[in-house]
Amino acid sequence: MRRLLSVSLTGMAAVPLAGPALAADLNVKVDIPRLTVAEYHRPYVAMWVERADQSPVQTLAVWYDGKLKDGEGTKWLKDMRQWWRKAGRELHMPADGISGATRAPGEHSVRFSDGKAPLGKLPAGDYQLVVEAAREVGGRELLRVPFTWPPQSAQTARAKGEHELGGVTVDLKP
Repeated sequence: MRRLLSVSLTGMAAVPLAGPALAADLNVKVDIPRLTVAEYHRPYVAMWVERADQSPVQTLAVWYDGKLKDGEGTKWLKDMRQWWRKAGRELHMPADGISGATRAPGEHSVRFSDGKAPLGKLPAGDYQLVVEAAREVGGRELLRVPFTWPPQSAQTARAKGEHELGGVTVDLKP
């Protein structure tokens, strides 16, 4: 979206000046619950955008253990089954701007902006943010949060997990 600004100076004609387009933001909060279990491992988490028909658009983030020797951490990525089948098996780790370390229990925030990697130029339409978590000696969980892009006004959408994910909040800002 380009905005034109018209400036009139005394003795000069009005000249249209191009101003910067305002970029929309997709802010995501993911709560990783503290579980009381004998053997706790931080979950692997993948976040991606899907169309309304559940076809994948873009992987936004993958949190995994990339510091294991010989790339051993990548072999567990396939435990995030939905992400792996849709996009993960074609992604080479570490993926610049997408992959990162597993996260400790608590609330974690990530921000994605229109026109910037990894969100890129997401075309207008109805989408879902999908968050999938898998934990060694634990379970798996997948949450979907529907949203419309680009947002016309500030919006918040939420999904609540039952065990591996506490909740996911999506804040959209035009």
